[in-house]
Amino acid sequence: MDIILLERVEKLGNIGDVVSVKDGFARNYLLPNKKALRANEKNKQVFEANRAKIEADNAERRSSAEAQSGNVEGKQVVLIRASSNSGQLYGSVSVRDIVDALNEQGAGVAKNMIVLERPIKTIGVFDVRVNLHPEVAVTVKVNVARSADEADLQSQGVDVMAAMFEQDVSGFTEAYDPNAEPGEIAVEEAEVEGEEEA
Repeated sequence: MDIILLERVEKLGNIGDVVSVKDGFARNYLLPNKKALRANEKNKQVFEANRAKIEADNAERRSSAEAQSGNVEGKQVVLIRASSNSGQLYGSVSVRDIVDALNEQGAGVAKNMIVLERPIKTIGVFDVRVNLHPEVAVTVKVNVARSADEADLQSQGVDVMAAMFEQDVSGFTEAYDPNAEPGEIAVEEAEVEGEEEA
């Protein structure tokens, strides 16, 4: 289906571009959200007549998004979650969790603005993109940890999981005798030396 874009759409085009998209994408997303018009002669005339107003409205929305970007960019949100010893979360961090945490800090963002490249299912610090406007995007840091202390360490750049495994290396070691028969208990060297002297 050929459509005329009414706003910039990522990986598709800018205002006024006539592009060809799949029918379902146009019918289910672009047309209902008023991001595009069907590309027929009547709609082309309507678009050209209103082009200046559409571009002015877009510029106004972009300037307000740029003003809001100062309030959002560089923010760090801390999410405390339960996880296994290997750092895998029981569940995952959702877009709603990120939006709620940002709005508690006064960011004023909506769910459709958050772009998660992949689900967050482990402990760590992640960069998440926030699209305030099709032409204005900022980045926030999402710090997922098991406790507030871990979150502080992660924000300082410490890899909590690697540090935890380094501490576990020194543990109980069993005496090993390569010449022992199966089932035989390893004898301490000090005891063996004492018997030889007697």
